[in-house]
Amino acid sequence: MSAAKVKKLLAEIRSCTNCAEGLPLGPRPIVSFAASSRVLLVGQAPGTKVHETGIPWNDPSGDRLREWLGVTRDEFYDTNNFAIAPMGFCYPGRGKSGDNPPRPECAPLWMDQITASLQDIRMTILIGQYALNYFLGKRRKKTLTETVRNWREYFPEFVVLPHPSPRNNIWLKKNEWFEDELVPELSGIVAAFLKQ
Repeated sequence: MSAAKVKKLLAEIRSCTNCAEGLPLGPRPIVSFAASSRVLLVGQAPGTKVHETGIPWNDPSGDRLREWLGVTRDEFYDTNNFAIAPMGFCYPGRGKSGDNPPRPECAPLWMDQITASLQDIRMTILIGQYALNYFLGKRRKKTLTETVRNWREYFPEFVVLPHPSPRNNIWLKKNEWFEDELVPELSGIVAAFLKQ
């Protein structure tokens, strides 16, 4: 797809109000990509800080994700490097134990159009259970932990990660292999893909 058509799609998404009535802070789709993007990051949905600033992954989760990927903020926000398209583009509101799940309308409405338009994507990084469910479907294991532990089964098309939220600190402590083994390998993989 041409750069002009990709820009048009991005503008359409950013003006979307499809589920406005279900959004406590109103619609503000947070998405970032270009025709030249090489790695697609698919997360969950923006939190309140990201909603306020309009900058994806502009919070402690984003800081940790950039550490895992081994990239600077400048490298991360360079759309030649990363396309950022969460499962839900707008802040979904607060639930009993954290933010609500991404709105169910968002991914079916936009995700196929995004993935079809990004012709230069060499790898997709799936972050958290919603992205794993959507992209892997029956290929995913019974648990997120088992899916992440077996990440090589999905590589190089996908790299699967837990969500980098501070709420996952307990998971990270229980699964030290993730930061000891997968993260060092991940930063090397990302560096190699960005050089291609």
